[in-house]
Amino acid sequence: MEEIVQGVNSINLTADSHKKNRIQVSNTKKPLFFYVNLAKRYMQQHNEVELSALGMAIATVVTIAEILKNKGLAVEKKITTSTVDLKEDMRGRPVQKAKIEILLGKTEDFDELMAASAEERDVVDGEVQG
Repeated sequence: MEEIVQGVNSINLTADSHKKNRIQVSNTKKPLFFYVNLAKRYMQQHNEVELSALGMAIATVVTIAEILKNKGLAVEKKITTSTVDLKEDMRGRPVQKAKIEILLGKTEDFDELMAASAEERDVVDGEVQG
């Protein structure tokens, strides 16, 4: 009986940790670099981040992933595409929307690159104030 309880508890823990590093991206609610910076913070805390979006926001998720990859901060681990049924129609009929999930992991140079960009910001701030 104890083994079953421990198994259920471990499942709940992995499900909780998976949700903590997930970002549901919108192309209208927040600016692009809000999500880029949030993804960086999540990668610092959890070593990986999952970006998710529906419909028109898919392009925003792909852009965020490409920005992080081009800066050398992230590598793609997994990309999942699917469709989701939503009740958006006025008559309550289900409407299918495309969905994408991109799992990004930290690169080996992530911490060094983040430290270098933090130093760069400190120098710029010091010059402005000095």
